[in-house]
Amino acid sequence: MTDLSLLQPTRTVSVRDVFGIDTDMSVPAFAEPGEHVPAIDKAYRLNPQVTQAILAGFSHNRRVVIQGLHGTGKSTHIEQVAARLNWPCVRVNLDGHISRLDLVGKDSIVLQEGKQVTQFQEGILPWALQRPVAMVFDEYDAGRPDVMFVIQRVLEREGSFTLLDQKRVIQPHPCFRLFATMNTLGQGNLNGLYHGTQQLNHAQLDRWNLVTSLNYLPPAEEAAIVLARVPELATADGRRKVDAMVALAGLTRKGFAVGDLSLLMSPRTVITWAENISIFHDLKLAFELSFLNKCEPAERDIVREYFQRCFAQELAQPAEPALALLA
Repeated sequence: MTDLSLLQPTRTVSVRDVFGIDTDMSVPAFAEPGEHVPAIDKAYRLNPQVTQAILAGFSHNRRVVIQGLHGTGKSTHIEQVAARLNWPCVRVNLDGHISRLDLVGKDSIVLQEGKQVTQFQEGILPWALQRPVAMVFDEYDAGRPDVMFVIQRVLEREGSFTLLDQKRVIQPHPCFRLFATMNTLGQGNLNGLYHGTQQLNHAQLDRWNLVTSLNYLPPAEEAAIVLARVPELATADGRRKVDAMVALAGLTRKGFAVGDLSLLMSPRTVITWAENISIFHDLKLAFELSFLNKCEPAERDIVREYFQRCFAQELAQPAEPALALLA
């Protein structure tokens, strides 16, 4: 097996030919996919502007962050570009449980020749930094402050990384790339939708070279993705249902924007609804289990009205709970 750290891009691909974007830009790529290269998803729709930002990150070693609402496919977008370049890609979710030691590494007790010895185990960051890997930090705006300051030095284009415990300085591999995704713009949970997000240090935000946004797709493209994910609905009747489902999702997004709803339907939720239709063979039941039951009780009548407008049929009202008899 070839050592990953020894691999280099050996060919150049045309963005116009591979990604269908009208530009003369070309990008380095690896000849063959390896174990860390994501699989190509032919159903995924690449956004031209976001794709060009990601490709600039790969070809010119730019640090790229993608912002957008949940379910828009931000992380998947980076993976799908990497897949078409055969570029190894590793995703790390910066949830509240990821610590500095997880990223940097720590001393661990291992067995060597039958004896227990203490040995330093590298974390994911120094491992990736020494290899031609595209590292993606998911939920970047939810990272803990101590973790974010570890990342800050690496954000420099040629930023070295110092392992203090090892008294060693790691120089980044020439083909190491860094990306991130976040729901907010680094200003915290302003709309109440993304609890756990943090206000990001402006000095750190300034180190990201390219910032782009990924919004929800036009209805026709979103419907095409749903049909590609659930081909059982690719009939005349199924297409009408999917069009109505996407229209309902659009109404929830508008309702959320004006403050009528505290929850919206993402493309991921629409796909889940379509998949659940195949399981239950019941459009209404699948909708209730996929989205309606997530909504606040006071807002469910609004969602039922959206359903009636899109499907010309009503959802059943829930039965009133029986009152317990007082002794």
